Order: sequence, then structure tokens, then C-alpha cells
Amino acid sequence: MTDVFTKTVTETDIVTFAGISGDTNPVHLNKLFAQRTIFKERIAHGMLSASFISAVLGTRLPGPGCIYLSQSLSFRSAVRIGDTVLARATVNAVDLDKKRVSIETICLVDERVAVEGLAELMVARRPVEMQAAQ
Repeated sequence: MTDVFTKTVTETDIVTFAGISGDTNPVHLNKLFAQRTIFKERIAHGMLSASFISAVLGTRLPGPGCIYLSQSLSFRSAVRIGDTVLARATVNAVDLDKKRVSIETICLVDERVAVEGLAELMVARRPVEMQAAQ
């Protein structure tokens, strides 16, 4: 089982995320500062990209009602303004007794890995009539 969420990162996304998170690192917000870094330009917050994983988990797979228990993250490459991030979640284990799901998570820009990790979620059992409708 796999599902995805896709989002193109905008200037507004970065500024809004900085305001919400309090992460005002100038590598995200200051063009002149960012030009002097290894990135040579402003980059998106790593956690902004990781939040797209939350979007796929909470809205698509496993979907509404799941509870995030843990998430490992490895940041592999920068995301820039204008990049389209594809967040993909793939179920790799299900524990029916504990109502837990282990999910491989990855964020890609084109074929380049930006973020990868492993999530554990708690999921409620679906009522029988809901299962039959799917």
C-alpha cells in the first residue's frame, strides 16, 4: 500500500512556515546570507518538506484518524523555492493486535531524495460497514 502528496514550495510557504515555527534561520529568509552558503540560494526548511509526509499520512494513507507515534528523518538534499516535492508513504508492517502501522516515508524532488525516514502510527480499526464500502 502506497500513497502520495505533492506540493510545489513557494516563497509564501517558506515565510509562513518561518512565522509559524519560529525558525527564522537566514538560510531560509535572507537571499544575501544564503548566497554565501553551500546552497548558494535560499532553501526551504527541512521540516517544511517533512510536513508533507504528515499530509500524506493524515489525509491519504492510513488517513483521517491515524495518530503519529514516531518519525525518523534523514535530510539528504535541499528543497528550493519552486521545487515540487512528492511525499510518498509505503506501508511496510502492520500489527493488528497493537493497532500499529510502520510506514516508509520519503520526499522526492524529481528523482532526488530530499528527506527519508520511517514512521509509526496508531490506527483505529474501521467499522465493518466502512470496510465493505471501500
